[in-house]
Amino acid sequence: MSLSSASSQIIEHVVLFKVKDETEPAKVAGMMSGLNGLTSLDQVLHLSAGPIHRNRSSVFKFTHMLHSRYSSKEDLSVYSGHPSHMSVVKESVLPICEDVMAVDWVADNVSGPVVPQPGSAMRLTFMRLNEGLGDEEKEKVLGAVGEIKDCLGSLDQMTYGENFSPARAKGFSIASIAIFPGLNELEALDSNPEVVQLQKDKVRDLLDRVIVLDYVVPPPQSASL
Repeated sequence: MSLSSASSQIIEHVVLFKVKDETEPAKVAGMMSGLNGLTSLDQVLHLSAGPIHRNRSSVFKFTHMLHSRYSSKEDLSVYSGHPSHMSVVKESVLPICEDVMAVDWVADNVSGPVVPQPGSAMRLTFMRLNEGLGDEEKEKVLGAVGEIKDCLGSLDQMTYGENFSPARAKGFSIASIAIFPGLNELEALDSNPEVVQLQKDKVRDLLDRVIVLDYVVPPPQSASL
């Protein structure tokens, strides 16, 4: 697959990390370096890891995240079980993290680059539905998320979908990523939130909890690292 443009479908993989407060900066840098080094694995179309720019959740105190993309669920599975990935997790992630959450979804009808430009700003949203809701309510939430895409004028790309890996998702079943050219465009959205708010109000009663995070795509890791 060309890295310059996406196919109609990609697999999104997002992992959120809460680094322990007392962790030495060198160990945090080592975790980021190890995770970003996984971009060299054959199955990875895109991977970036770094600090969360802004965490809008009052309950979950995540500090860092990883975003990666794959051509298929099978490629994601191979990546997850790869010795290099397992080594980074065991040696650099688990010793310094007190909480980890992961969400995966199939993004359909994706247009634009597979690899977001360094400096791009992302808004990530994770939704946990109220207990006992069925497919009809879930489709209503997905529909409202899809309609938000049409309201964001400066948007470079947006994907959304239903999580297919529940084990580490803490019950969050719907996720989205909105990618903007930079922080200025993302912050402009916050200064004029009425349009997005109208869509959120349609499904607010169906949601138990929502996590919203902002992330800036870091520059590629130096090949010498």
